[in-house]
Amino acid sequence: MRQILLYLKPYRKWMIIAWMLMLIELLVELWQPLLMGKIIDDGVMKQNLSVVWTWGAVMIGASLLAFASGIANSFAAAYVGQECGFSLRKHLFEKIQSFSFANVERFSTASLITRLTNDVTQVQNMVFMSLRIALRAPLLVVFSVAMSLIVHVQLALMFVVAVPILVAFLLWMMNKAAASFSIVQQALDRVNSVMRENLAGMRLIKAWMRGVYEQERFMTVNESLMQRTMNVLRLVETITPVLLFVMNMAIIVILFVGRVDIKAGSATAGQVVAVVNYATRITAALSMFTFITMAFSRAKASAGRIADVLQTEVEMKDGHEGGAVPIRQGEIRFERVSFRYPNSRTLVLKDISFVVRPHETVAILGATGSGKTSLLQLIPRLYDPTDGRVLIDGVDIRQVNQEQLRTAIRFVPQEVLLFSGTIAENIRFGNANASMEEVIKAAKHAQIHDTIMSFPDGYETVIGQKGVNLSGGQKQRLSIARALVGHPKILLLDDSTSALDLKTEAKLLEALKEYTCTTLIVTQKIRTAMEADVIFLLEDGQLLAKGSHDELLEKSELYRKIVESQFGKKGLNDVTTTA
Repeated sequence: MRQILLYLKPYRKWMIIAWMLMLIELLVELWQPLLMGKIIDDGVMKQNLSVVWTWGAVMIGASLLAFASGIANSFAAAYVGQECGFSLRKHLFEKIQSFSFANVERFSTASLITRLTNDVTQVQNMVFMSLRIALRAPLLVVFSVAMSLIVHVQLALMFVVAVPILVAFLLWMMNKAAASFSIVQQALDRVNSVMRENLAGMRLIKAWMRGVYEQERFMTVNESLMQRTMNVLRLVETITPVLLFVMNMAIIVILFVGRVDIKAGSATAGQVVAVVNYATRITAALSMFTFITMAFSRAKASAGRIADVLQTEVEMKDGHEGGAVPIRQGEIRFERVSFRYPNSRTLVLKDISFVVRPHETVAILGATGSGKTSLLQLIPRLYDPTDGRVLIDGVDIRQVNQEQLRTAIRFVPQEVLLFSGTIAENIRFGNANASMEEVIKAAKHAQIHDTIMSFPDGYETVIGQKGVNLSGGQKQRLSIARALVGHPKILLLDDSTSALDLKTEAKLLEALKEYTCTTLIVTQKIRTAMEADVIFLLEDGQLLAKGSHDELLEKSELYRKIVESQFGKKGLNDVTTTA
């Protein structure tokens, strides 16, 4: 919570204004019982109408002042709350953008969405209530007790006993509710997670007729959220009945003692009315604590979740010499590199060493799980190797500025992700300053230009969410165009041509030769691998063999089996002859 409060520092002026307006409202409220007592004792009891009219007018004027102050206070409180929420969301988003893959994997996507939205909203509500009623309520209680003692000590003694007990009860309930609301937010994470998966996989769910199953899955997490929320609300809702019971008992005692004192002449009717009036204000203020407790409990739980993200140590940082050496040639060197994913004990890459010369094209072959994608992810430093070093142009990539490194490298992953917007905007994602000519050139080289021009709006065609209105091959070619428009020094294609037919793929590979960049292609197709300068063969995280197509046919039994599986024994001879 302390870290979250730091975000309020820029708005101290507005907070002071809000509190000053609140104090004006509070002073009027504390003064009114005294005025009421004076009107009763000096006006009503003595039948002096001038006193009634005079002080009645004063009460009305004071009420109007309090009303205006209250409205102005609400505006100031809302402004600070909204600005604080905006700043929190901004810094949370910036923090998430700075995360490494390992950091991102620590939090689920649904949990991060909840923290950016619902949790920030809870903190906003807490800030608003702090400036509007959270401070006003306890001050009203304290000063009402003090004013009651000034009016009549004996009648006000009930407050001295009852109020501390109720405050202790409220603090205990607040701590208990905070822990419960933390569990509620976790349940909300699970609901958001199921919703996100369902919406993202709607086509598959429809195709497989799994709607009923998904409804049951959602009902399970939704019911869990409902039950946990109801449990904590039942806990919080017990506050008001307890407060009302204790304070109403106190008022009954005051009325009984006040009647006796009026008869004895030790108290006036105005004093009794004033003390009872203070009692009703204390009751109302304590009743507000139900809402305050709920808001602060939820905000405390949410602030902890937000702080958890903000305080997360970014695991991947630039070295002290970061950015000193720009990437010019694109030579890639692995020196005895081993790698395991965070929170895993299994090495997915084991003692790999190789050199890729500048402007060379390398094809990477291997079975599923052999470590092909993991190897590519180490080059733009999406992860750091567990052991060994990755060097580009002779420089350890941990000493290169990450922005500079990833600007020079373009990584096209297996799972294509396109954004809502036009085709041109999606291609420019790889280079925001690209001219239309550069966009078209990249699209032509990616073999997608003719397809784009067949759309009614051409490059201004709006792509649906995740590119749902495009085929798999079209999405792959768009993602490659997005990489090419950035003029990369190193191009990494992670099985990014799997949905292309052989003719289109051949044209694409030929077009790539126009780019003076080092290219690594993960592929399952031997014909694609044959176009490369060098072929790497991975198995179980180890670099089993490397060389040209002919060299591997000659020295690698595994490679021959792969070729045979795609071309057959008869085709194997043809491929050998062609090569």
